[in-house]
Amino acid sequence: MPDDPGAPLLGKLGGSGIEHDRPHSQRSETSNVSHKSKRSGKSLTNSEESTPLLSREDNRQNYGNAPRQDNARSTAASSLRSLQGGGSNEGKGSRRWPTIIALTILTIILLAILGLGFAAPAVAERYAKEAMVFEPTDLSIESFTSSGVRARIQGDFRMDASRVDRKAVRDLGRAGTWIARAAESKSTEVDVFLPEYGDILLGSALVPPIVVNIRNGHTTHVDFITDLAVGDIGGIRRVANDWLDGRLDQLRVLGNADVSIKSGIFSLGTQTLSESIVFRASQIPTMPEYKIGHLGFSDAERDGEKGMVANVSLRLTNDYPVHFDMPRFHFDILVPGCSAGKDFLVLGEAMTAEAEVQPKTDVNVAVSGFVRKLPEALITACPETKTSPIDRLLGSYIEGRETLVYVRGSRNPSDDTPTWITDFMRDVVVPVPFPGHEFKDLIRNFTLADVHFGLPNPFASSDSPESKPRLSAVVKALIGLPEEIKFPIDVAQVRADSDVYYKKKKLGQLDLGKWQHANSTRTTIPHEQEEGLLVQSIVKNAPLDITDDDVFADVIQALVFGSNPVILGVQAKVDVETETVLGKFIVRGIPAQGKVYVKPISGGNTTFSPEVGALEILETSKTGLMIRAKVNVTNPTEYSATVPFIDINISVNDTVLGHATARDVSVVPGPNHDLAVIAVWDPSRTSGKKGAHIGSELLSQYISGYNTSLTLRTHAASIPSQPNLGTALSIFNITIPTPKLTPPTNPNRPVQPDPPTEPGSSAPHFIDDAVFHLITSTAILTLLSPLPHSSLWITSVSATASYNNTPVGAIEYDVPFKVPPGASDTPRLPVDWRLGSIGYDAVKKALGGTLKVEAEATVGVRIGKWKDKVWFKGNGIGARVTL
Repeated sequence: MPDDPGAPLLGKLGGSGIEHDRPHSQRSETSNVSHKSKRSGKSLTNSEESTPLLSREDNRQNYGNAPRQDNARSTAASSLRSLQGGGSNEGKGSRRWPTIIALTILTIILLAILGLGFAAPAVAERYAKEAMVFEPTDLSIESFTSSGVRARIQGDFRMDASRVDRKAVRDLGRAGTWIARAAESKSTEVDVFLPEYGDILLGSALVPPIVVNIRNGHTTHVDFITDLAVGDIGGIRRVANDWLDGRLDQLRVLGNADVSIKSGIFSLGTQTLSESIVFRASQIPTMPEYKIGHLGFSDAERDGEKGMVANVSLRLTNDYPVHFDMPRFHFDILVPGCSAGKDFLVLGEAMTAEAEVQPKTDVNVAVSGFVRKLPEALITACPETKTSPIDRLLGSYIEGRETLVYVRGSRNPSDDTPTWITDFMRDVVVPVPFPGHEFKDLIRNFTLADVHFGLPNPFASSDSPESKPRLSAVVKALIGLPEEIKFPIDVAQVRADSDVYYKKKKLGQLDLGKWQHANSTRTTIPHEQEEGLLVQSIVKNAPLDITDDDVFADVIQALVFGSNPVILGVQAKVDVETETVLGKFIVRGIPAQGKVYVKPISGGNTTFSPEVGALEILETSKTGLMIRAKVNVTNPTEYSATVPFIDINISVNDTVLGHATARDVSVVPGPNHDLAVIAVWDPSRTSGKKGAHIGSELLSQYISGYNTSLTLRTHAASIPSQPNLGTALSIFNITIPTPKLTPPTNPNRPVQPDPPTEPGSSAPHFIDDAVFHLITSTAILTLLSPLPHSSLWITSVSATASYNNTPVGAIEYDVPFKVPPGASDTPRLPVDWRLGSIGYDAVKKALGGTLKVEAEATVGVRIGKWKDKVWFKGNGIGARVTL
């Protein structure tokens, strides 16, 4: 070996790792050999070494006749050997403090035994360091004591001269050790310090006497028990906190001992020795890996207080060759408060069961936790936020993300836990990653029943909830309870933000953000042997924000013209206010999805016949009328709707003739009576001369009993606060038969006539009766006005009556006369008889009786300022004939 006095004891170190295949430790400041009977304490003169104290596996050679035993090494030996930097890289960076202390003890004592047995200490020291081989085979903790642990250390020691480079040193060493043969150390106390932490005492070890054969090639099995006492608890806690916070880049450990040696009957005196080891960050032990095998929650009572028990089964990975019985430990379970990383809130307490730790064998540990009523700070929203600490904890868990909880030694430990463990753990907070549980199918079914639709409020601002369509319904959610939950749970309130889809395209957002009262019932999930919770809540006037007008138009088309139910998909994030033995708290962001089946409006049949009555003229203009009416209509669906305001165009053949407006109308399934509607009839204003012509034709056909129809269509101003919605709906036309006006009965007619059966007899029959006076050549008509509150005027009449298609007579009259509400008679209208005609002869023959005639007329009509001319054709008009 080179004579460089500055070389490290276990090989050279460099950079962030260790050079020359020395991956585990760096030693320095070793073996200041002097014959003193008194320890010099912590201020020791240090000398440096360059030859490894413990052998590397790849440089090991046979000695004597002993064969190599590569396959006979124990798992403990391979793990502890990794501290030397030799052998496999398995377990790199995983160290136990008892292992570190044990190797430090053996290094110091064996170095002293060998070094003091020679007349030439420098040569002996070099020979000892290069030739000595120690293979640890087992390390176990016999028991936990009031001041530390009692550990048993076993290993094989031998001297291998072939490892010494210089022949002179090798020869002198072999000769000296052959003469000495064996050496024995007396009972020795070893102190281990941490120089970089103010020389705090890490611990002390009391090593019993050890006897080893120091001749070349001879193996001595070392087996001793030592008491390891913990040193400065506060200082060790500082180191632990630095390690947990990631601030421990390296750790330097210094061992000091006064070793008394003898060989045979000769005493070799006492020597003060010091050994230093530096551990890099990558070599410092890490938190063991673990897996959660079982997790269950149930309600329980402890010390007269109700709470929740959490039973957890853990499987810890143990890569160390240690064997001991782990006592019970008590912990406080902490969660971050509002100031993450700065304050912690106590969630509950936990206790581990006793467990046996076997070398390099995974450890099964049972943990039982108990949570009492949740503290107010845990469920109260943090400043400037809407979430509480428990919200963040549960939210992370439900979303399947790893959640950090923290454990700390309990302030109320069990009696069988050593005090030094309690003192150490009391102020050490250890983060424990807790795997999340993604509840994708927690809500198994999500439906809406008793759906009620409401149109937007036209006077609301565009960004307010009232400006959007609204939905009321009974929300039903079937929640599949995880098998871990074995305690009573009730749902008091729910709220959600829901996205609504149609054929996988987003229709809009259903805002259920306001808390809604809910009730819950335990049930069994259909077709599954699982327990569930059925939650029902009545939602009122939830805004539906339409985000895609094209998709909305597709939905309306399917509802109006389709015959199959429309299926809407719902995806939601649900907040649930729960009531448990822990009290009330909110579980936020539970994912839910479901389907809403909406029946078509009329099963594909869009024909329905509203009845219109109680007409009242509100305003008139030269070209138009504003009419108020009562409408009776049947809603064929099971859905109800509230209409604050809607305006719909009325058109014929794509020509707009007017519009109708409804305000604050509620439509329920089945018959709906006396719905108030205001209509504006103004064809000239909406569509010009073409509109005026088509309007007159429509009125003429209507009063003549023709089958006429109207087309209803929305427009941009149908819902003022939602112009896009009105435009989207405008592509759909709903054509209905023109509502029938029921004329009043004639109170002067004691017996009502039978309804006519001739073609065209479906006319409203505004002409109730006619009387022909032959002598005066006049006719009087009894008219039935459909306007119960307004009078109309007939400004002119040009009519022709016939019988079996032969003329009877004609009326030309241009003197305006009034038609009041109800039944009224016209003035005597002059009749120009067609004398000699077959029709006139039929009239004469009917003298004193009645005759059914046909009539064609062009009539001038005026209501207030509005005027128009319409034509009329009627069949089967009963006329009495008198002189």
